[in-house]
Amino acid sequence: MKNYNPIYFYFVSIIAFVLANVFRDKSIPLYYALLIIGFVFFVLGVIRRVRNK
Repeated sequence: MKNYNPIYFYFVSIIAFVLANVFRDKSIPLYYALLIIGFVFFVLGVIRRVRNK
């Protein structure tokens, strides 16, 4: 994971947030799991971007 650009982390977080909205009414545990995954990948992207500057 050290060789990936921060933009890939942001894309994964956006996909996770969109999927969370899709599954919000169907499965509450999946909704929260995707929210957590999206947040974690967003934070990883921010940390990766700050370390590269």
